[in-house]
Amino acid sequence: MKVAVTGATGFLGPGLVQRLRARGHEVHVLARDVERSLSRLPAGVTGAVYDAGKPLAPEALAGAEAVVHLAGEPVAQRWTKEAKHRIHDSRVQGTRTLVEAMKAAGTVKRFVSVSAIGYYGGTRAAEPLTEESSPGDDFLAQVCRAWEAEAARAREAGIRTSVVRMGVVLHPEGGALHKMLPPFRMGAGGPVGSGKQYVSWVHREDALDLLLFVLEHPTLEGPVNATAPTPVTNEVFAHALGHALGRPSVMHVPAFMLKAAMGEMAKVALEGQRVLPRRAQEAGFTFRHTDLEAALRELLT
Repeated sequence: MKVAVTGATGFLGPGLVQRLRARGHEVHVLARDVERSLSRLPAGVTGAVYDAGKPLAPEALAGAEAVVHLAGEPVAQRWTKEAKHRIHDSRVQGTRTLVEAMKAAGTVKRFVSVSAIGYYGGTRAAEPLTEESSPGDDFLAQVCRAWEAEAARAREAGIRTSVVRMGVVLHPEGGALHKMLPPFRMGAGGPVGSGKQYVSWVHREDALDLLLFVLEHPTLEGPVNATAPTPVTNEVFAHALGHALGRPSVMHVPAFMLKAAMGEMAKVALEGQRVLPRRAQEAGFTFRHTDLEAALRELLT
């Protein structure tokens, strides 16, 4: 089928494009800078302009039968008032723009929109969280709820819709692991805050495989958690990363230092969530990477 993809050159995009093409799907990217995006992707991929803050003509979808929505302002930055607006609008307004175009186009039958486990909020301690768990009420939870509500509007046009709530995606090329590697490689890494908060991690390859699995599944709809079935505490994560690198991991980072450096955004690292991928496993998806230290060694050696 023909699949339109936003965020095709981001942290997850190139791997997804590669998988889609390997499965025989046509790929059509939606991006602000189409020429630049296409130059970074394989030949044969087509594209059209997509700007989260502007209307999207139905013709921009080029007859796509499915849409995978990955685009959004990075969360990992200091949350100034302006940054919060960008984070919110890129996801909420951007998804609204996309859904309106999909509904008008009349060709789209399948929609997969990436969300985040921030949906569950950051004060749940060790409570196991599944797709049936209630949402939180902090900033990220509010963004995720509004984001998912816009995606759900695609169902009004009979479009089968899923939201994939991404956990902490591990790969040295980007995301949290990329930021953690320099201090750990210098022997200055270790737990942050209490160290008891959970890290719901997922290997990037599993995250990409799950996106494709959800897209191609004949009946799966609604929320799907993209996290390995073995979340660990921050302390366990820090020691596993130290072991994988052959470096010490005893430099504790107090909460106040993280808050001073990152502001409100520090809550993401200091609170965490213990999220389980119940719906993915019930639907038949198998995670290839469930042992954290083995996954880190595979990524870093």
